[in-house]
Amino acid sequence: MSSISLKLGYKYLRSNKGGMFSFTTILAVIGLMIGISSLIVVTSVMNGFEKELEDRILGVIPHSVIQSEYPIKNYEDLIQTIKNDPDVIDASPYISLQGLMSSESDSKGVNIVGIDAVNEKNMSIIPSYMLIGDINNLNSNNSIIIGSLLAAKLGVYIGDDINITTSDIKTSIIGSYPTSVNLKLVGIYELKTEIDEILTLVSHQTAQKLKSISNTETLSIRLKTNNLFKADQITQKIVNDINIENASYTSWKATHGTLFEAIKFEKLLISLMLFLIVCVASILVLSTVIMTVKSKEREIGILLTLGASSKQIILIFFTQGLVVSFIGIVCGIILGFLLILNLNNIINILEVFLERNLLDAYFINYFPYYINYFQIFIICTVSFAISLISTLIPSLRAIKLNPIEILRHE
Repeated sequence: MSSISLKLGYKYLRSNKGGMFSFTTILAVIGLMIGISSLIVVTSVMNGFEKELEDRILGVIPHSVIQSEYPIKNYEDLIQTIKNDPDVIDASPYISLQGLMSSESDSKGVNIVGIDAVNEKNMSIIPSYMLIGDINNLNSNNSIIIGSLLAAKLGVYIGDDINITTSDIKTSIIGSYPTSVNLKLVGIYELKTEIDEILTLVSHQTAQKLKSISNTETLSIRLKTNNLFKADQITQKIVNDINIENASYTSWKATHGTLFEAIKFEKLLISLMLFLIVCVASILVLSTVIMTVKSKEREIGILLTLGASSKQIILIFFTQGLVVSFIGIVCGIILGFLLILNLNNIINILEVFLERNLLDAYFINYFPYYINYFQIFIICTVSFAISLISTLIPSLRAIKLNPIEILRHE
């Protein structure tokens, strides 16, 4: 009887006119397919944007910075000690200060960072995003590298002189005045983020001069950890182990932590909103089975009279919902992967058709995507469970029908 239940379940999916599926079955399959594919595309794109932001922003700003109230002496020995920690990928001296950058046409407040140019390839992604010049050009005296947005605002190019004024006060016999120096532009980088407009790079030696400290001193030590999201714990452990007077630390979470929390929250909200599509599709599955139960009351009455058990009746309509859910989810997965793998081609076609660039306002000119297979598995599993639960409701109603009342009117 179980095999008969399965055969009847599949038969009831078919159209009365002999088609493979009835119209309501096709609607339920399409609803599930659209819901699953939408979830796959949106979550993959948002994962891609999150990863791109993580690479481009957290690939530039320090994972964490160890600092002190006083200049850190003999920093090279301390850095070597820090590098021995298994949780640290690399470390380098780091001096950060605020200043006013001026050219002949404009001025802009910027963050000036003194780095070890030789070691910067291990510390950030900026050397890989140099638009003009090379990071090693900072080894020349009185040189600076800036972002493309800042270069455009100031109207400067390679070889131009830029005036830097800091808030540090120098005192001489003629009075007190802020530190000011002319630097030569030797490179321009482009990350296509807001960093391009505020971050400028100088050599560690140049920064030492700007802060009036000796060659054996630095203001802070920059760390790159092997676990970005445990940077606080790793740095705290290092601060406790090394000998730096009045040492403290800050991590990327202090400056950009809220940004990534907002992205995760937004991704969660959008996923929940799109999941409503799956719930609507499940209602279509529910209505399909309900309509089948209603139209097949006579057949149910006959089966019950012949001795069919409640389990066998439930299995008939459960099979119907199972097949619809399975086909809809599989088609949704296929459509989702086809869309996500060809998303940029679709965008290019739309741009040609609309005669405009749809991504001009964003920091990247393509749709990044990152396919999280575990996330897709969860989406499909939960969607399948909801659909099956929707199927059980009318299936349980079918076994409550009274065959005497049904067949009395036949």
